[in-house]
Amino acid sequence: MTIAKGGSLPDATLIRLGDSGPEEVPLSGLTKGRKVVIFAVPGAFTPTCHSAHLPSFIRTKDDFSAKGVDEIICVSVNDPFVMKAWGEATGAIDAGLMLLSDGSGAFTKAIGMNFDAPPVGLMGRSKRYAMVVENGTVTLLHAEENPGVCETSGGEALLAAM
Repeated sequence: MTIAKGGSLPDATLIRLGDSGPEEVPLSGLTKGRKVVIFAVPGAFTPTCHSAHLPSFIRTKDDFSAKGVDEIICVSVNDPFVMKAWGEATGAIDAGLMLLSDGSGAFTKAIGMNFDAPPVGLMGRSKRYAMVVENGTVTLLHAEENPGVCETSGGEALLAAM
């Protein structure tokens, strides 16, 4: 079943690459008592993700902060090494975004956002979406019908809907 507005996020542990190597990041710890934006991309360094989706949240980070958003989190079914490299290459980490790995796709599957695109070599990936989560509950969700476009799930569109 796909997550929807009003739904609670499942208990999940994502991974980031810290100074001492991979670190587990419980999603509940990031969302409890906080307002966060979580957006997901089909793959780091892939065309739309790299040129449109991630940059839209870098551009709008301060505007989200002004609306009370405590954290902007990018999730992808990539390993934490790729996510860190992508965050560094794009300036997302320097901009204050948190990039987390859902390497096994467990979180993505639990919220019903998984898909496969064999023609382009993407298997077990995340659909493109963006959501506002307040204290673990989804208060706004924009999911793209086509993972190759970034229209409703971009930073500007999500910000305008808040």
